[in-house]
Amino acid sequence: MFRSLRRALCAVAAALLLPLGTAGLQSAHAAETAGAGYWHTSGRQILDESGQPVRIAGINWFGFETGNYAVHGLWSRDYKSMIDQMKSLGYNTLRIPYSDDIFKSGTVPNSIDFSSGKNADLQGLNSLGVLDKIVSYAGQDGLKVILDRHRPDSGGQSALWYTSAVPESTWIANLKALATRYKGQDTVVGIDLHNEPHDPACWGCGDTATDWRLAAQRAGNAVLGVNPDLLIFVEGVQTFNGVSGWWGGNLMGVAQYPVQLNVANRVVYSAHDYATSVAQQSWFSDPSFPANMPGIWDKYWGYIFKQNIAPVWVGEFGTTLQSTVDQKWLAALVSYLRPTSTYGADSFHWTFWSWNPNSGDTGGILKDDWQTVDTVKDGYLASVKAPGFPSSGDPGDPGDPGGGTAACTASYSVSSDWGSGFNAEVKVANSGSTALSSWKVTWTWPGSQKVTSMWNASYTQTGSTVTATNASHNGAVPVGGSASFGFGGAPGGGGVPSVSCTAA
Repeated sequence: MFRSLRRALCAVAAALLLPLGTAGLQSAHAAETAGAGYWHTSGRQILDESGQPVRIAGINWFGFETGNYAVHGLWSRDYKSMIDQMKSLGYNTLRIPYSDDIFKSGTVPNSIDFSSGKNADLQGLNSLGVLDKIVSYAGQDGLKVILDRHRPDSGGQSALWYTSAVPESTWIANLKALATRYKGQDTVVGIDLHNEPHDPACWGCGDTATDWRLAAQRAGNAVLGVNPDLLIFVEGVQTFNGVSGWWGGNLMGVAQYPVQLNVANRVVYSAHDYATSVAQQSWFSDPSFPANMPGIWDKYWGYIFKQNIAPVWVGEFGTTLQSTVDQKWLAALVSYLRPTSTYGADSFHWTFWSWNPNSGDTGGILKDDWQTVDTVKDGYLASVKAPGFPSSGDPGDPGDPGGGTAACTASYSVSSDWGSGFNAEVKVANSGSTALSSWKVTWTWPGSQKVTSMWNASYTQTGSTVTATNASHNGAVPVGGSASFGFGGAPGGGGVPSVSCTAA
């Protein structure tokens, strides 16, 4: 069944400076150092350069594939603040869609706000220059990046990997250009070759004009020919042997026709799965729903993981959560993806659609102000979030030579106050010359305020003095980077106390 196109509602929002208020990562995971370097596969797992298993638990941030030619939301906020917020919520990977338009010499990013110092280092850059900055900062924050060839041009999605205006040769040349551009920068761990192939795309039919599996092999080998360290992410098709599903979501053909590349242990299969806010499917009206869903997922793509054929990454899934059916679907899918606390990195990988609130049929983790987190939607994902990765640093930064001084500052801001209670955010910034491994923030209220809940940190309160320490996923802060946590308190009207930060 064809799924509807997600509509990018690109009305420019006014710049807001509201601090985040979010439930964040609701269950802390043990701190891990897995994720360093480039990655490879072993059976159904993805392993880092030292052989430790990793779990992709991330978010889609779209816009480069649209007529803005840059990630969306830069009309409202600084890109670094959004990446910091993603990290603070426990997402460890960014999937960044793009179109081949960004390689054209006349392409100029637009709708970026440079007022009040926002996005200052993006001024004068073309789209690829903006992408460089986002990749670099994500790596400093300990996030990995997967680049997604989403569309041949900004006009819309294509069924096949090529069009008359963008032939296969251009597609492959641009994939190779990206692979070469980020060679040696292990923040970029892989490339998603083409988004949502669908009818007439086939899998295993042998027609070089329509067989997506053969095209993926040609493109994957071309990418690995210039950068053999990358993972190659291959989505499914719509229909296999007369059985149809979501665009890009049907990987039934892998069992008979696996993708075979010249470099071993580089293939990750990617499925997309959606709820009724995107389109209806027959399984949603099955009397046994949602108990029928694991069997559906097993048939289309889950068997690849369960039979230890290869890792499986659900590169897109999302919903507005407006209907009960969609709520049940998301709860069932998150359970199927395997909780990190039980299975660790021996799990399905995922990137939620989307960070952006302006995805017309799903909405996003952010609400329409591009600041406030949809804590209900984010909360569904808490059990499958996973630890972040070591900072990749900045290629132009000599990094920490082993000395230096660990130091931090903290700023406290109230996001809402209704008299009987309030919400606030504290941002911790690394102000020293070496990376932080942990931090602690202390403040004393002049009144009778008490913390009622806290997210992305743990706390103790003695009298009016509060001490908050980092969660497992946001203690590591690179030089120049930051982390955030939020909390609720009561009563309101207490004003803003001075805060102190201690670093380690």
